[in-house]
Amino acid sequence: MSNLVDLEPGADDLTAAMVVDEEGDSSAALKQGATRRRGRGFEGLKGPRDGGVTGRERFDAIDGRGSEHASAAQKSVEGWIILVTGVHEEASEDDIKERFADFGEIKNLHLNLDRRSGFVKGYCLLEYNSYKEAKAAIDETNGTELLGQKIYSDFAFVTGAPTRSHYRRSRR
Repeated sequence: MSNLVDLEPGADDLTAAMVVDEEGDSSAALKQGATRRRGRGFEGLKGPRDGGVTGRERFDAIDGRGSEHASAAQKSVEGWIILVTGVHEEASEDDIKERFADFGEIKNLHLNLDRRSGFVKGYCLLEYNSYKEAKAAIDETNGTELLGQKIYSDFAFVTGAPTRSHYRRSRR
């Protein structure tokens, strides 16, 4: 009869767990017997502190070390995408194409505009067919000026932590 519920706890049910220590605190004994569980799906799984599975072992990861290129750049579905930041707010698509067309055929160009002001948001995305074209564009244009403002270019999709070249010091 496992379906029956005991509504009147017996003396052995609670008194064994409620042992009072010298200071009169009964919670210390309860805490020692309890197991610490966090989040959903903890049945049968141990955390990294308990010698169980850690996050790196449980999930697949993209490993950039075995790629055909030395950098950590990743190809998108259609091509190699470059993120250009620091674009002047009055720059046009023609200005961007004129600067980056020397390195190869630009497959796609996104120059996002602010809805309120109608000016460029300060970045654009360029897509090239080959890695060599994209890498040449990055090497030649990173840190140069466009319409009197310094632009920074790098691959949009990379593996691993960003390098120091991704961070701008100050915008003066």
